[in-house]
Amino acid sequence: MDKDKRELFLRIVKQNGHSVTGPRQLVFDLLAESREPKSMRDLYELLQGKIDRASLYRTIDLFEQIGIAQRVPMGWKYKIELTDIFTHHHHHITCMNCGRIIPISEDEAVEGLIKLIAARHEVVPVSHLLEIQGYCQDCNSGQL
Repeated sequence: MDKDKRELFLRIVKQNGHSVTGPRQLVFDLLAESREPKSMRDLYELLQGKIDRASLYRTIDLFEQIGIAQRVPMGWKYKIELTDIFTHHHHHITCMNCGRIIPISEDEAVEGLIKLIAARHEVVPVSHLLEIQGYCQDCNSGQL
């Protein structure tokens, strides 16, 4: 585990008036070590009974409130990942068939367009998500 990520996590939790409990540390470590967003079901199964389902949901809710974790929309569902303060800013493509999530690296043209759109609407952007849904190469059956 990256020492800087852990220290940032500890600082954010404490600055927001919360304590770093064992379950919170376990959930953070799992998200930090993951290469892709996880569903709540995935997280619960990976924790293998170390915390109960209610504690997991409360922990993720707290992490979302204080900016540690964010939802990655997948139609009516979502997955969870750490926010950009822990990783490089990126977007996602989600396969509507198999559920595969493909991260898209930050792109200067896309980021510039988002800033331009926000400026046109007289909004100061704080954060944003760009999600593309479609069919991955493996699932594409003549969709294009």
